[in-house]
Amino acid sequence: MGFRLSKIYTRTGDQGQTGLGDGRRVPKSHPRVDAIGEVDTLNSQLGVLLAGLAAEPALSEVSAVLAPCQHRLFDLGGELAMPAYQALNQAEVERLEAAIDLWNAEVGPLENFILPGGSLLIAQAHLCRSQARTAERRCQALHEVEPLGPVALAYINRVSDLLFVAARIIARRQGVAEVLWEAEARGKP
Repeated sequence: MGFRLSKIYTRTGDQGQTGLGDGRRVPKSHPRVDAIGEVDTLNSQLGVLLAGLAAEPALSEVSAVLAPCQHRLFDLGGELAMPAYQALNQAEVERLEAAIDLWNAEVGPLENFILPGGSLLIAQAHLCRSQARTAERRCQALHEVEPLGPVALAYINRVSDLLFVAARIIARRQGVAEVLWEAEARGKP
C-alpha cells in the first residue's frame, strides 16, 4: 500500500462532513459513517479481548481464531468506506462457521439463557458479541438505503455468533461456570 496518512487532522470535517474512500463527502450522521464507526468500535473491543486472551496460554486457540477477525473487520470498514470495493470473501465466513461448529460441539447445547459474566474474558467476549450485533444493525440500516454485498452482511452476522460461542468456550476452558439467567419468581412479594 502506497498511501499512508501523513497528517491526522485536515479540518475538512469540522462542518460535520467526512470523506469516503470513493471521494464522496457525506454527513457524519450518514448511515454509512455510522456503520463504519460501529465496526471500528467492535474492532477496538475485540482488541481488548485479544489482549486479555494473550495472557492466558490455555486460550491460545481462541485467540488464533479471533485474531484474524480484527483484520477482516478492518477490511469490512474498507468496504463500507469504499462502496465499490470488496475485500471479504465467502471463505472467511466459512472459516467462522467451522470454528463455531467445532466449539459448539465442545460446549454442547445451550439449556438456559446465560448472562455476560463469570470472568473478565467471558464478559469481554459478550461485550464484543453485543457490539457485533450493533454493528450488524447499522450495516443492515445502511443496506436498506445503499445495498451492501451479501458476504459483508453474512460476515458481520457470523462474527457475533462466533463471539457468543467464544464466550462459552472461554468459560469451559477456564473452568468457570456460565452465569445462568434466573427468572424472577412470579406472584411473590
